[in-house]
Amino acid sequence: MAGVIDTSEFRKGLKIEIDGEPFEIVEFQHVKPGKGSAFVRTVYRSLMSGRQLEKNFKSGDKVGRPDIEEKDMQYLYSQGDEYHFMENKTFEQTFVSEKVLGEAKNYLKENLPCQVLFFNGKAIGLTLPNSVELKVVKCDPGVRGDTVSGASKPATLESGYVVNVPLFINEGDVLKIDTRDGKYLTRTATA
Repeated sequence: MAGVIDTSEFRKGLKIEIDGEPFEIVEFQHVKPGKGSAFVRTVYRSLMSGRQLEKNFKSGDKVGRPDIEEKDMQYLYSQGDEYHFMENKTFEQTFVSEKVLGEAKNYLKENLPCQVLFFNGKAIGLTLPNSVELKVVKCDPGVRGDTVSGASKPATLESGYVVNVPLFINEGDVLKIDTRDGKYLTRTATA
């Protein structure tokens, strides 16, 4: 633990440590009841498991500051269920397990810049850019005359991820995908 944080410093996105585990504050609210002492109603998410917890902290309580470091890295390749990344400054390589990556693995392609989150020297998470460009490797052709408004079809991208796309998308097109919700945004290049 690298110090302490007072409840008056709580804000959305703040990283805290409770019982040796790192958390991120999702929501907080300072409450001053008419009777009794003030407290902070907090919702926080585990950076290791992703579970969300709620807790009321008394005003003036202190929690730990986690030993967290975020490094700018570049995705290199995957081998089995391990995904290898390289730090941009030192060229040091590390791997992140498929379990830690979660849905982020759907958007990885070689040389993609991202940020890897480390807790006590161990990789525990990944932050991707808000959107990535991926090539369509498998897609059924659109049928002429099939012009229903808002119609879509599945397309398999180079990362193996399947996304619903408009009927005019073809194999070889490059698409911009939102990494926050996994949806198609636009076509950036045609085959």
